[in-house]
Amino acid sequence: MAWEDRTPFEAIEAHYGLDEAAVIEVMRRQLKPRSFRLWRKRVAGRKTKHRQLRGFEVGRFRCVTQRHR
Repeated sequence: MAWEDRTPFEAIEAHYGLDEAAVIEVMRRQLKPRSFRLWRKRVAGRKTKHRQLRGFEVGRFRCVTQRHR
């Protein structure tokens, strides 16, 4: 969910109980260093990763191709 650009950190916290800092730490451990840097650069300026910054309302916070556990 963290890799997908449209999924806000609040949705990840609701599902897994991980706040933004914990998600970043998991991504840092699980990704290769270069992949982590690219992800952080991509997510840093993205409004869709934070529910409060979103300028639109979306009924779902996951992509239709994502599987729900």
